[in-house]
Amino acid sequence: MKRSWLAAAVLLAACGDAGETYDVVIQGGSLVDGTGAPAREADVALKEGRIAAVGDLADAAATTRIDATGLVVAPGFIDVHSHSGPGLASSGLSHAQPLLAQGLTTVFVNPDGGGPVDLVEQQAALLEHGLGVNAAQFISHGSVRGEVLGSEDRAPSPEELARMEELVRVAMENGAWGLSSGTFYAPGSFSKPDEIIALARVVAEYGGAYESHIRDESSYTVGVVAAVDEVIDVARQAGIPAVVTHIKALGPPVWGTSTEIIEHIRAAREDEGLQVWADQYPYEASATGLDAALLPRWAQAGGRDALRERLADRATRARIRAEMEENLARRGGADRIQFRRYTPDPAIEGRKLSDLATERGRPALDVALDLIEGGSASIVSFNMSEDDVRAFMVQPWTMTSSDGDLVPMNEGVPHPRSYGAFPRKIRRYVVEEGVVDLPQAIHSMTGLPAQVFGIPDRGRIEPGLMADVVVFDLSAVRDAATYTQPHQLAEGMVHVFVNGRPAIQDGRFTGGLHGEVLIHPRPGAEQEGDGPR
Repeated sequence: MKRSWLAAAVLLAACGDAGETYDVVIQGGSLVDGTGAPAREADVALKEGRIAAVGDLADAAATTRIDATGLVVAPGFIDVHSHSGPGLASSGLSHAQPLLAQGLTTVFVNPDGGGPVDLVEQQAALLEHGLGVNAAQFISHGSVRGEVLGSEDRAPSPEELARMEELVRVAMENGAWGLSSGTFYAPGSFSKPDEIIALARVVAEYGGAYESHIRDESSYTVGVVAAVDEVIDVARQAGIPAVVTHIKALGPPVWGTSTEIIEHIRAAREDEGLQVWADQYPYEASATGLDAALLPRWAQAGGRDALRERLADRATRARIRAEMEENLARRGGADRIQFRRYTPDPAIEGRKLSDLATERGRPALDVALDLIEGGSASIVSFNMSEDDVRAFMVQPWTMTSSDGDLVPMNEGVPHPRSYGAFPRKIRRYVVEEGVVDLPQAIHSMTGLPAQVFGIPDRGRIEPGLMADVVVFDLSAVRDAATYTQPHQLAEGMVHVFVNGRPAIQDGRFTGGLHGEVLIHPRPGAEQEGDGPR
C-alpha cells in the first residue's frame, strides 16, 4: 500500500464523510491508543482492514456496532520474542488461540539465534494452514553460523564470514526484520563480538534491528553487565537499534545488578544517543534447556555426539561435573529447576530436579548428567528477584515479550508465559501492584515495539493504520496459567481484530485465520509490494 493512500485515509478521517458506512464501529470504550498517552473516551471505526476513523462516531453508519462501554480499546499486542513459529506452521496450532487469548495480534519468531536460514521456505510453511496472528521473522545468527561452521568453536575465516554475511543479506532481502542472536547458547557462544558486529552492519543497511539473548545473564563467563555492554557496542559500531531480549539478572550471585545495567543503558541512550532497548516477560522464572543451564560451553563443542564421547571418559566427565556445580549454584540449586519437557521420560515433567535426586538416592548433578545423556530436557528455572523484575519493567525503553512456545494443550509442562505473559503484566503489575500504569504497559506492548522494529502501520490506534485492535475488560483480564498447570488460556479479551477481521468476538474464538506474514519494508522503497504476504 502506497504512502499516498495512508495520507488520504488520515485526511478523510479528519474531515469526516457523512455518507461513509464503516465495517465496524467500536463505541463507548476507554481508548488507550498505544502512544503512552492517557486513556480517553473515543469511538473507533474499522473499514477494509484499516482503522478508518477515531472520535465521536455515534451517528456514523456501520455494518457492525460494538458497545464497548466499560471496556478498554487498544492496539493489538506485539510479542517481540516468541518461539511460536513451528506451532504456527502446523495445522493443529496455526489458529494461535493461546496467543489471541492474550490479546496478541503480531509475533516475532526465530529469536535467540535459532530458526531457519531459508525465510522464504518458512513464510510458505507459515501460510500453508492459514495464520491466526501476524508473524514477523528474524534471521538467526546461531543458524547462520551453524550453516557455515557447524558446531565448531572457532572464528570464521574471511571467506566464511563473507558467506555468513551473504546469508543474512538474502534473509533481509526476503523480508527479515532483523538479526537475532543467542550468544549464551552453542554455537552462538563460540562467536566473538566482531562477528556479530559484521552481520549487524549488513542488517543496518536494510533498516533492521538486532535482538540478543546476551552472552551471560548471570556470572557464567563475562558476567551480565559486560554482556549487556556487548549489545550496546553492537548498537554503537553497527549503527543499529539493539535489544537486550528478556532482560534479567539471573541467579542470586547477580541479584541487584539491575541498577548497574539500567545505568549503562541510560548512559548509552542519553549520553551517546544510541538506540538501545530491552524486552521482558513478567515472571520470576526463566526457561531453557538443562544442557544450556548446567553444561560448560566447551563440553558442547562439536555437537551432541562429541558431548557423549566426553561424558564417556571418566576424567572429562569429572571435569564437566565440577564446572556444573558452579552453574547449578548460579541457578539457585536443584530445588529451583523444574522439568517442562523430557521425551525419553515424560513422567518427570512438572517435577523438580531436587525431588528426582531424593527419589533416586543420588546427587542432583549425577541425575542431571544421566538425563542429559538420555536426551534433551527443557526446564523452568526459578532464578530472578522481584526487585530486579520491577526495576527493569518501569524503564521507558522496556518492551513486553513472552519468550513463549505454542504447543498442543496436552504436551509437556511449559512455562506459563506461553499462555499468560501479557495479561499477567496487566493484572499483576498494573491493576494489583501499580508498578506501571495502564497506558505505559500498553505502550510497551504496542507502540514501542512498532517504533523499535520500524513497523510502519501497527502499534497505535490511528486512522490509516492496520486494524489490529483489542477490546478487553480490565476487571477480568488475567493469566490463568500456573507453573504446575500451564495449559490454561488467559481471560478477559472480549474482542480481538486481526487486520480488521474478528478473531475473538464476544469472548469466543471465531476460528478466523486473518494473520499475515509481515515483510520488512526496505529503506527508501515504496510500500506497495513490500507489505504483508
